[in-house]
Amino acid sequence: MVDQYDEMKQSMAPASQLDACGLFCPEPVMMLHNKIRDMDSGEVVEVLATDPSTTRDIPKFCLFLGHELLGKCQQGDHYQYLIKKK
Repeated sequence: MVDQYDEMKQSMAPASQLDACGLFCPEPVMMLHNKIRDMDSGEVVEVLATDPSTTRDIPKFCLFLGHELLGKCQQGDHYQYLIKKK
């Protein structure tokens, strides 16, 4: 799954990266909301996190606001997400 994520990341070429490692709910999603607001439609952001609640919160955030969750990956206690702004 990690290889698939890395391949997707290379092909998507995220415009930016949001490092939310060490932060806990609701901070990662709040930071993502602020980041997405400053992005152009169609741009991709990579989110890095260590809070397991992001596995629930980030997909729900994308679904609720209409952004596209392109990929997700877990490596140990680190989570990575690729999100395309609507």
